[in-house]
Amino acid sequence: MNRVISPVHSLNGSVQAPPDKSIAQRAALFSLLTDKESVICNYPQAADPQTALLCIKSLGAKIARRNGNLIITGTGRAGLPKNAGTIDCGNSGTTMRLLAGILAGSGTGAILTGDTSLSKRTMKRIIDPLRKMGAEIRAAEGDVAPLQFLPGNPLTGIDFELPVASAQLKSCILLAGLFTDATTVIETVPSRNHTEKMLNLRTEQKAGGLWIHTSRDHPVPVLDITIPGDFSSAAFWLVAGAIYPGSKIVVKGTGLNNTRSGALEILKRMGADITIENEFTTGSEPIGDLRVVSSALKPTIIQPEEIPNCIDELPVLAVAMAFADGVSVFRGAAELRHKECDRIDAVARLLRSAGVAVTEFDDGLEIHGNPGLIPKPALFNSYHDHRIAMASAIIAGRGSKESAIEHAEAVNVSYAEFWNHFDKLAGRG
Repeated sequence: MNRVISPVHSLNGSVQAPPDKSIAQRAALFSLLTDKESVICNYPQAADPQTALLCIKSLGAKIARRNGNLIITGTGRAGLPKNAGTIDCGNSGTTMRLLAGILAGSGTGAILTGDTSLSKRTMKRIIDPLRKMGAEIRAAEGDVAPLQFLPGNPLTGIDFELPVASAQLKSCILLAGLFTDATTVIETVPSRNHTEKMLNLRTEQKAGGLWIHTSRDHPVPVLDITIPGDFSSAAFWLVAGAIYPGSKIVVKGTGLNNTRSGALEILKRMGADITIENEFTTGSEPIGDLRVVSSALKPTIIQPEEIPNCIDELPVLAVAMAFADGVSVFRGAAELRHKECDRIDAVARLLRSAGVAVTEFDDGLEIHGNPGLIPKPALFNSYHDHRIAMASAIIAGRGSKESAIEHAEAVNVSYAEFWNHFDKLAGRG
């Protein structure tokens, strides 16, 4: 589906951030590991979280609705099946990587498959440590899906230092470790901490980093959780509110976990006028309303150590950089080449199509910004990537003529209401 984007003068109003799919997928998967009822409020309809539900259902979880809440009764660690057949993870790398830890730990025989995009993403980072723990895993050439997990003996616990800052890799090993005598993951560079917080795992801050402990003796908490709004989705409106003249946007109910909201501090550093209102906490997650108004942006350099905390927001941060007064750079983001598409290449193409001067590196971009930029009309290719589709929309709306976005339905992966919210803020809906 192509989506035509007409010029937008300003964006005004309030929207509710869609539920956080990273937290939602974890809530579904963790609910499988207890045989009690977990209650999840505000579970998203987006594709990836719905895929997670189908996956745990195939492993024996019972799923129901009550008073608008999602009720999941899991199998418990001891109740997982010996063989589960083929489990389709769709486009969700989070579901595949976290579920791999559960399957390896429980000794469940299964084959994890995914769509064309997911099947191109290497799983070597999770396969190698899981094999070290004793899991028998067969993968397609290049260590990509389908991944076959052979029924096996109990895993051996390990001390595993993360080679990269990856919350998915960390979570995979921690979940496998729930079936071992003792497993410790050592994190030298912080990444998203939802897994250890939601599972209430024991952590220790040591000289070498954060030590996170897990074992079969650790009780899996029964969840009663409200899924907060997704900061990564809210970031598109934070950038739009800053770069569209005469704009004021409030994004309500947004998750503000400090391992997720690095883009907030980066935008403030660039001069974006953003304030937080109505803060509160649900479960272990902080939430607040984000208010942004039109701002004059300055260029910035995003340091490599900042990347793990803003990796998903880099496509739209690049759009903000295009409207900043000077040259901005981010490096140390090679991981972007292994997302739903090669996001470094896709963002470079997006910006060049709009008339922005860009230098591409193996691990990042140099962007020559211009506050007076009037983006050229273009046919932007989303490459079936939800974040590229939304970033394209934000820059296209600043143009003086119509543009279009190919495969605009990709937004449904994380933000099914995006186009409705865009029209509402533009005064068209």
